[in-house]
Amino acid sequence: MELDFRKSPQILETIVDAMADGLFTVDAAGRFVSWNRGAEQITGYASEEVVGRPCRILEGPNCKGFGTIAEMLGAAAPPTGICDQQCKVQAKDGREISIHGNVRVLFDKASHTVGAVGSFTDVTSLMRANERIAILEEQTREQAGFEQLVGSSSPMQEVFRRLRLAAESDVTVFLSGESGTGKELAARAIHAQSTRRDKPFIAVNCSAIPETLLESELFGHVKGAFTGAVKDKRGLFLAADGGSLLLDEIGDVSPLLQLKLLRALQEREIQPVGDERTRTIDVRLITATNKGLRQLVAVGEFREDFYYRIHVFEIGLPPLRERREDIPLLVETLMEEFAKTYGKPVTGIARDALQCLIQAPWPGNVRELRNAIEHAFVTVAGTTISLLDLPDDVRSSDRPAASRALASPSRRDNRPAAIADLTPQQQQDRDRILGALEATGGNKTKAAQQLGTSRVTLWKKIRRYGIETG
Repeated sequence: MELDFRKSPQILETIVDAMADGLFTVDAAGRFVSWNRGAEQITGYASEEVVGRPCRILEGPNCKGFGTIAEMLGAAAPPTGICDQQCKVQAKDGREISIHGNVRVLFDKASHTVGAVGSFTDVTSLMRANERIAILEEQTREQAGFEQLVGSSSPMQEVFRRLRLAAESDVTVFLSGESGTGKELAARAIHAQSTRRDKPFIAVNCSAIPETLLESELFGHVKGAFTGAVKDKRGLFLAADGGSLLLDEIGDVSPLLQLKLLRALQEREIQPVGDERTRTIDVRLITATNKGLRQLVAVGEFREDFYYRIHVFEIGLPPLRERREDIPLLVETLMEEFAKTYGKPVTGIARDALQCLIQAPWPGNVRELRNAIEHAFVTVAGTTISLLDLPDDVRSSDRPAASRALASPSRRDNRPAAIADLTPQQQQDRDRILGALEATGGNKTKAAQQLGTSRVTLWKKIRRYGIETG
């Protein structure tokens, strides 16, 4: 027998109550006429608690759409189609829930408003998941480190991006940059984030091994291959099999050894010194140099074919002078490390000492900065590093032209000279942060919530604007 829902309202009511979505109707005055079981389960309000009452429980903050139901009903020209609604409302037990639904105003034959019908769904879990994803994405974009590399500046964020890309593939990586910029740390980061992470990572400085021994170190040798070869040796390629091998200072390798490395990369096999047999290898090669290999190729000191074989995916590590905004973060990270190493409760650095570090030229880059902080830990007597605790050459070094703006004598609100020349918009932003920190008693988490931003963004701005948080 075919059912006619129009003649069987009980059946229709049963079906409506079986739905998980909230369904309701209101009269022309905005009072609830019906309220199904799905609406009860979502909000916690029973039908008898809402029917006959104004529909205010479906009104909440951040309402997006066509306004409240009462506003739609009372409009001079009520919307005639289905209206999407999204807002946060309070459930009976006090929970804040996010709902998304549709409302349609009902009209009689004379086009007079007679009420409305609507449905809504609980999207609280989805909204919270999206919020968590947004926070994670922002933290990823603004992360202050990647493995052991530290930096929140734009140049370092680009380095981190390319490191991730390299780690996701098995591409041959070429790391370039001045001495002390962290090329080995970058290589280790690629390996640690790659599918080879559980296999060996081996780094060798090609310039530190005599040319006569380097081939044996890389490819191994058999007993009796040369004077002193008293037993077989595997070599670094075989030792790193399945993992990653970093050849640092690749620019110092002789053309003859370059040719043998080229063959190893192309054929995926090596031949130990003095052995007629070859060995198959599975190694991810990473090379690094502080030299301009293009210039060496141009003058015939570096093989062009080998250059193009290793120069597949380049990642350039910026010198410290091009990312001075990272120096406070690097100093903080190094201080935490050396506080554990030396067992000293050093937790701060004087403003003039930090300013000196920001202005120094750093020809040795992060390695030189690291040495300066370690020197300070040796000499510091209290809990704060002073200017006199820094090495003499750092304190007396000429300031580069790029950093003279940081040393402006102009001061405002006792701010460091490095942030004295803020734009009006930056000054306003700084004042808002100061107000939020004061209102929350210095609690950065609550201050970030009050400002509507993440802790990472707030943390960066505090350092950028030279705000002291105690």
